[in-house]
Parts: sequence; C-alpha cells; structure tokens
Amino acid sequence: MDDLDELCRRHSGTVYRYLLSLTGDEYLAEELTQETMFRAIMNIDTFRGESKLSVWLCQIAKHLCDAQRRRSRRTVPLEEALLTGGNGEDLAAALEDRETAERILAELHLLEEPYKEVFLLHALGDVPLTRISRLFGRSDSWARVTYYRAKAMIARRLKEGEE
Repeated sequence: MDDLDELCRRHSGTVYRYLLSLTGDEYLAEELTQETMFRAIMNIDTFRGESKLSVWLCQIAKHLCDAQRRRSRRTVPLEEALLTGGNGEDLAAALEDRETAERILAELHLLEEPYKEVFLLHALGDVPLTRISRLFGRSDSWARVTYYRAKAMIARRLKEGEE
C-alpha cells in the first residue's frame, strides 16, 4: 500500500499539470487526475515497463480527458435543450429523440444477462471491451460478440415495435 501512496505522491503533480494543459480547467484537471490515479492503481498489473511510469500515467490521463470531451459534447445546457431540442431542432424532434432513448432503455431492461450488463458497461459506462472480458473472465472476442448481439437484439426489438 505504501508503494501505491508513493506512486500517487510522486506522479500526481505531473499528471495534474499535463491535464491542466489539455483542459485549461483547474477543477476538471484535478478530477481527472484523481480518476487517472485510481485507474492506474486498479490496472497497475497491466503496466509493462516499456516506458516511464509517468508516460503511462499521462496516457491514461489523455484517454480520460478524451472520454470527458466526448461526454461533454453530448450534453447540452438545459435551457437550450428545452427551447431548441439541443441542435437547433424543433421541440417535437427533441421529444421524439427522448422517446427513442426511453424505448432503448426499456428494451435494454428486458435483455437477459450477460447481454444487459455488457451493453450497459460498454455503451453507457465507456468501459472498453477488453476490460469487460477481464471482468467476466472471458476472451476479448466473447465480450465483442456479446456486445454486438445485445445491440442487435435491441435494434431488432425497436424495429419490431415500429411495425
């Protein structure tokens, strides 16, 4: 445990400065630094030593920053969403999109395990399929096939509901 504390103490400043240069936001850089250190501790067994530890940590940080940017692009201020539907669309189109999302969630709820859990982890939780395969103790191809089957089941059920 002392080694993990030392890892955080030694490298968190470097990771924070790197994230601050990427985001320009002190609070976001601090939050992402904490998440980076958490992920590094949880996945320290995957560090192969082919680079410096600080480089590996900054790579984790960059992936987290990229994921944060993708998530923030999908979000729209509440006032804009209520007035325009998010992208200049009319309110009817926004409500239709919301109804579609609710239908997808309803169909997801009906899926059997492990399809439901794999789909939730990957599509909504941004967990990579390789990590999911390790969580389930299965192969990467199993996770990929399970995810795509779940996606196909949801799509088929949505299409059947439209007919």
